[in-house]
Amino acid sequence: MSAVQSQSEADSTAQFVAWVRGAAPYVHAFRGKTFVIAFGGEVAGGDRAQKLAYDCNLLAALGIRLVLVHGARPQIEDEMARRGLEPRYHHGLRVTDAAALECVKAAMAVTRLEVEALLSQGLPNTPMAGSYMRVTGGNFITARPVGVVEGVDFQFTGAVRKIIADEIKADLDQQNVVLISPLGVSPAGEIFNLSMEDVAEAVAVALRAEKLIYLCDAPGLLDETGHLIDSVTADEAERMFEANQGLTEDLHLYLPCAVRAVRRGVARAHLIDHDKDGGLLLEFFTHAGVGTVVSRDPLFRFREASFEDVAALVALITPMEMDGTLVRRGRELLEQEIERFTLVEHDGVLVGCAALYPFSDERAAELACLAVTPEYRRAGLGDHLLKRIEQRARMQRLERLFVLTTRTAHWFRERGFNETGPEALPRQKRELYNFQRRSKVFVKNL
Repeated sequence: MSAVQSQSEADSTAQFVAWVRGAAPYVHAFRGKTFVIAFGGEVAGGDRAQKLAYDCNLLAALGIRLVLVHGARPQIEDEMARRGLEPRYHHGLRVTDAAALECVKAAMAVTRLEVEALLSQGLPNTPMAGSYMRVTGGNFITARPVGVVEGVDFQFTGAVRKIIADEIKADLDQQNVVLISPLGVSPAGEIFNLSMEDVAEAVAVALRAEKLIYLCDAPGLLDETGHLIDSVTADEAERMFEANQGLTEDLHLYLPCAVRAVRRGVARAHLIDHDKDGGLLLEFFTHAGVGTVVSRDPLFRFREASFEDVAALVALITPMEMDGTLVRRGRELLEQEIERFTLVEHDGVLVGCAALYPFSDERAAELACLAVTPEYRRAGLGDHLLKRIEQRARMQRLERLFVLTTRTAHWFRERGFNETGPEALPRQKRELYNFQRRSKVFVKNL
């Protein structure tokens, strides 16, 4: 084996070990919590469904209580086309007459069976080998008719009247995975066609779920430049919806449900790309995540520092200066350079910081003094601080970001920084380089 291969394998092993260790706090935090995962009919078949089944199996194996809500719109469309029927919609909601209801029941039944089959497999050499997931369901939903809206009679299209949460919880207590089809029954015994997203919202609220997850046709919410927004408050998400800011067909349906859910007691709602392989695992067990999380209140507050923050900043970074993680900075120096710092607060308490030192002549900048208090280091704050520093650097038309570190090389490497030597530093910084400290130099192109 060559030295290059040996080093590559060592790096791969180190990354794997780091990922598992980084995921461990989330495993502990989510064990015993209820996740409601909602997905449309386009996810319920083929390769997407297979991968979803693998990931759900892993989540269940980690002790997460799973409720899956599936849709079947494409399957219903196919069934109606097979019978020569024309689908009708009003404001995006299907008008379900008696003939359409027969198509709905047929498509739902087949889709549910296919999803159950995927969740029940235990083939060798697959992530579900040797496992057995008990999938249950039931008449958990009482429905009512939508009725006549703007002169349109929706007939057998219904809305959720009540979720029988105690029965779902009883199944979850038996370590079953609960699979729910968006059909409801009235007290009179009528069957109604319900929207998948509304059912998922109602179930998550009734169960006071930890998470409501919608697998959708977008990476999540995007900002005006097309970049992923990793977290928004319910108020911010509502404003984006009203402004129709970059919303896809799925987001138009799912975002209002996510907003209502978090306002009614669901801890978090997530919007994740249904085409992202392993999206559920990446969203829940990595610091950065891959989708957009909607919460009722801001998770943390990020802002630029002012002179009044000097004392709190000293208290934050002093322990890391004492153990050698950070270079010591005097209070007078901090007062002079306070405008270079970006801060993050949790409930008004300073819990993290980072600083940007530009070298404009060489189109470069230093990321310095990146620090987060120990109790918040698993919350992804370092990633958020890094993103804000990168944004500040881009606004100043800088092209490279470099960092000097002695203890966190792996963290920067995992976030796109490449190791180089002191010779890559801007001239002014290179002349001040401390060869006794022997800091490693990492550079990232912006």
